[in-house]
Amino acid sequence: MSMSDIDHEKKKQISVRGIVDVVNVGNIKKAFNRHVHYTLVKDRNVATSRDYYFALAHTVKDNLVSRWIRTQQHYYENDPKRVYYLSLEYYMGRTLQNTMINLGIQGACDEAMYQMGLDIEELEDLEEDAGLGNGGLGRLAACFLDSMATLGLAAYGYGIRYEYGIFAQKIKNGEQLEEPDDWLRYGNPWEKARPEFMLPVNFYGHVIDTPEGRKWVNTQVIFAMPYDSPIPGYKNNHVNTLRLWSAKSPIEFNLKFFNDGDYIQAVFDRNLAENISKVLYPNDNFFEGKELRLKQEYFMVAATLQDIIRRYKSSKFGSRDHHRTGFEQFPDKVAIQLNDTHPSLAIPELMRVLVDVEGLPWEKAWDITTRTCAYTNHTVLPEALERWPVSMLQSILPRHLEIIYHINFLHLKEVGARYPGDFDRLRRMSLIEEDGEKRVNMAHLSIVGSHAINGVARIHSEILKDSVFREFYEMHPDKFQNKTNGITPRRWLLLCNPNLSDVIESKIGSDWAVHLEQLQQLKKLARDQNFQRSVAKVKQENKLRLAELLEKEYGVKVNPASLFDIQVKRIHEYKRQLLNCLHIITLYNRIKKNPSAPFVPRTIMIGGKAAPGYLLAKKIIKLICSVGQVVNNDPIVGDKLKVIFLENYRVTLAEKIIPAADLSEQISTAGTEASGTGNMKFMLNGALTIGTLDGANVEMAEEMGNENIFIFGMTVDEVEDLKRRGYNAWDYYNKLPEAKQCIDQITGGFFSPNNPDEFKDIGDVLMKWDRFYLLADYEDYIKTQDKVSKVYQDSTKWMEMAIHNIASSGKFSSDRTIGDYAREIWGVEPSWKALPDPHEPRDVQ
Repeated sequence: MSMSDIDHEKKKQISVRGIVDVVNVGNIKKAFNRHVHYTLVKDRNVATSRDYYFALAHTVKDNLVSRWIRTQQHYYENDPKRVYYLSLEYYMGRTLQNTMINLGIQGACDEAMYQMGLDIEELEDLEEDAGLGNGGLGRLAACFLDSMATLGLAAYGYGIRYEYGIFAQKIKNGEQLEEPDDWLRYGNPWEKARPEFMLPVNFYGHVIDTPEGRKWVNTQVIFAMPYDSPIPGYKNNHVNTLRLWSAKSPIEFNLKFFNDGDYIQAVFDRNLAENISKVLYPNDNFFEGKELRLKQEYFMVAATLQDIIRRYKSSKFGSRDHHRTGFEQFPDKVAIQLNDTHPSLAIPELMRVLVDVEGLPWEKAWDITTRTCAYTNHTVLPEALERWPVSMLQSILPRHLEIIYHINFLHLKEVGARYPGDFDRLRRMSLIEEDGEKRVNMAHLSIVGSHAINGVARIHSEILKDSVFREFYEMHPDKFQNKTNGITPRRWLLLCNPNLSDVIESKIGSDWAVHLEQLQQLKKLARDQNFQRSVAKVKQENKLRLAELLEKEYGVKVNPASLFDIQVKRIHEYKRQLLNCLHIITLYNRIKKNPSAPFVPRTIMIGGKAAPGYLLAKKIIKLICSVGQVVNNDPIVGDKLKVIFLENYRVTLAEKIIPAADLSEQISTAGTEASGTGNMKFMLNGALTIGTLDGANVEMAEEMGNENIFIFGMTVDEVEDLKRRGYNAWDYYNKLPEAKQCIDQITGGFFSPNNPDEFKDIGDVLMKWDRFYLLADYEDYIKTQDKVSKVYQDSTKWMEMAIHNIASSGKFSSDRTIGDYAREIWGVEPSWKALPDPHEPRDVQ
């Protein structure tokens, strides 16, 4: 029996307990061959592996379609309150395997492919990642969609169908190069274009007075064409919809070009309109006031609100009354969640539609808008908060600017009545910032126009109330909530770590996939030697698999018995990849100083993309790669220490890395990371965390106990205290010899002998204007890393801690998060009830 046969048999046992539905396998083979012939117009003589991937994708989608249609019929007939999740980013990754798991047909598909001489994993690897997001915010949106379908909510995701997603990262000579992510080049089998629902979106023009009120006229029109993708719940026959908008030029040509005879130019100019949905902005935690980005935000919002209102009016409830009185019930039937401020123009746009188009009085429209909209904040970094220039809004969205000014007028009137004579407070709480160029503060607009504002971890929500939005909280404390983030256990355990899923299932059954809190039952097994051995065996298999991939992709042979120490996330100063790098250099110096001293071997992996214009982040990548070159090629170091920068980190790579991790690095300066979700993925897969008391780390430590996590560094209060007292990096440089040696090596050219000044600017940042206090946390970080190494030597203790991590992950399911949003913000009750199978008669109520 070949290795692939053994793998296949093992996978069969894991995924379906060795029982495969023979009838289903036969149906899948028939459908697969039908798609090869009739969809792809090929036969087995000329079909490529990619054709087989598409045939399998279409076969799996066949199993979705009737469920998809039946779900939408169910919503129409029962007319529940609908939830609309508005996000400029959805970091979906691949769809095929996730869909097979959620439909419960993975085993049958695997067997069918095997019987036809095909390797399902090879086919899965041909799927392009849908990288329509930068990082945590977009991946959270993807997890939320999965949970909303699994909880049976009548929910819709809305966003933009970017032709090019987050750039592909290439590392050449240690430097990041960006390549376009042409993810649609071979087509997308999962989406369905809906040209019949194409909608007009207006820009520019001006506003006039009419007998019916203010009207926005002489606009430029661009059409929004929807593409729908199915979002299946886990084994419950619910299939929700993600609708992404693509920009299309108006059909009619500009006649002036015909008069000039310049027909070609007329065609070219049509394409300019379609740039709106061409590319995802690759900036994470940086606000960049570009006209195209503003257009993207309004384009998505305007098309989405038309769609929401159309669906509301055509629902059984909305069509019972004349629509003007029917809008009274709008907030009872519609919930709109703004994923950060990117969709915040939904607030003035809904006001414009209700007042200008539907003819509602301002007060009634405002009541409807605020009861419908809710806002999630994702960052406290001041440079990340959106502030649009008034001049840009005046040009592109003149009516919206008027509406924002009127919202602000009424808001400041309320502030003034509450705090008479406090003009400084009026200035600070205004939606319009007047220092320098006039700008609209979109976070303030989102707060004033929403009935609920939430942070994404308890400590983050407290920071919003205590400092960032303190004065808004003082005025409306009832508006502010916390909703700690979560991850979907389907993708982040069932899919990416099937062997661990199998070990867990053998002890507590399979319900944990939708009731993650059931993992608590594993706590009593934390010291069970047999269970420890089973979990350790899975971890070692995952590490061997990753070691193979690293040798193949990077040419670096790593020691699979070494501690796999991993930090994967966007490259940003506040996430402190530089602190990790200082630890690497410290370890290297210790080995060089005393090569025969006992040393716990480590393989340190760092991965992530830097925003293309973020030069310091790109320089940090180059430093990590340069340090890796020195460390990995030093014969004295050998296999005690290896450093690898993981190129083009994305969802699909995360699915391979996270199950193999021993140590998860979550080392942001306390008070800067809103939540993090990577930390939860590592925890669920049995990695231990080294981290600060920041974001969700705080709640993770509470769930598992401080004895099962490696916490170091300053707390939020201590950071604030240091900021007040004044931070001087030289104090630490002069008293910490190991830190001094690291910085001297970086700035002195030790890691860049061909260009000794290469990393001088990193030294300047560390020593002169470090907002994130790396050296203040360095000593405690190094001591805690030493503790990590010591514990790793005690494999029984390490495994006990790892099992406690897995067993304490229940709170961090996105199902729990979405249940909290549903009950406490959207006013809907999750239904775990499955819909009937498509072949069963429909229950019409």
